[in-house]
Amino acid sequence: MFWTLPTIMTWTRIVAIPLIVGVFYLPMAEPMRNLIATVMFIVFAATDWLDGYLARKLNQTSAFGAFLDPVADKFLVCASLLVLVHLNRADVFVALIIIGREIAISALREWMAQIGASKSVAVHMIGKVKTTVQMIAIPFLLYDGHLFRIIDTGLWGQWLIWISAVLTIWSMVYYLQKAIPEIRARAK
Repeated sequence: MFWTLPTIMTWTRIVAIPLIVGVFYLPMAEPMRNLIATVMFIVFAATDWLDGYLARKLNQTSAFGAFLDPVADKFLVCASLLVLVHLNRADVFVALIIIGREIAISALREWMAQIGASKSVAVHMIGKVKTTVQMIAIPFLLYDGHLFRIIDTGLWGQWLIWISAVLTIWSMVYYLQKAIPEIRARAK
């Protein structure tokens, strides 16, 4: 099930990365670049929910889709964070926390799967909350203006991305705590 509609939607998140980055190199006013990148991020991020929904609804779930979906999410988030660091809209420390956690937990999940203990590090609500906060913070930081002339998205985005960093650490500690008993059992 390599070319199902849900899988194609997942691929669009990966294809979106150079498009979102490229917007910031277009010869146009910064507010327009910000708006275009924000809309693109929101549209492509929404495919994360939609592809999962369609995969279940159309009975087109697959092992490849289950693998590719979180990879696409992580690529989109990490690339967007790097753009935001480059634009001085996100602190490099936040980006290191978030990207470092994604690498560490991905490696942990892979290793746990190899030893037959993947259920101990299955996605938990704290991970979902972390992702939700990131998916709100990033477009706020990409937009970096006043929404409806009231909401300072740059300020709100800064608060949310730091909250996301705290949730990122929290979720990493949670997953590591779940994995430690399996690690100890295998070490005996």
